[in-house]
Amino acid sequence: MSGNVNICSVTDNVKKAIKEFRFQKMQDTAALILKVDREKQEIIVDEELEKISVDDLQESLPSHQPRYVILSYRQVHNDGRISFPLCFIFYTPRDSHAELQMMYAGSKISLQNEAGLTRSYEIRELEDLTEEWLLEKLGH
Repeated sequence: MSGNVNICSVTDNVKKAIKEFRFQKMQDTAALILKVDREKQEIIVDEELEKISVDDLQESLPSHQPRYVILSYRQVHNDGRISFPLCFIFYTPRDSHAELQMMYAGSKISLQNEAGLTRSYEIRELEDLTEEWLLEKLGH
């Protein structure tokens, strides 16, 4: 199976949500969580979280189902500057249903392209999703 196979379609609603999320003026860390609707074979918005910590994000994700997370992270640099890097996090727990894992994996590239995000990270264990992990990925 090719990595470019688009198994689930990205709905207009999701495209609009991604665009609005990307261009809103962030004051704090925020996340747009997307999931697959298995019956419709579409990617849909699961929830949008504002003013959250990475720990809050970890707690809001289901332990046995994959999710896509678009994260706007409030990063304070050593010189005091603040930036909001956008990250695409593909969370796929090892014990989630194989069919579901394939649907998510097959749709990841097209969703990532639709969102226009180059920082892409994968995580298999929910407890690995920590602020330290994210800062390491962002090269802080």
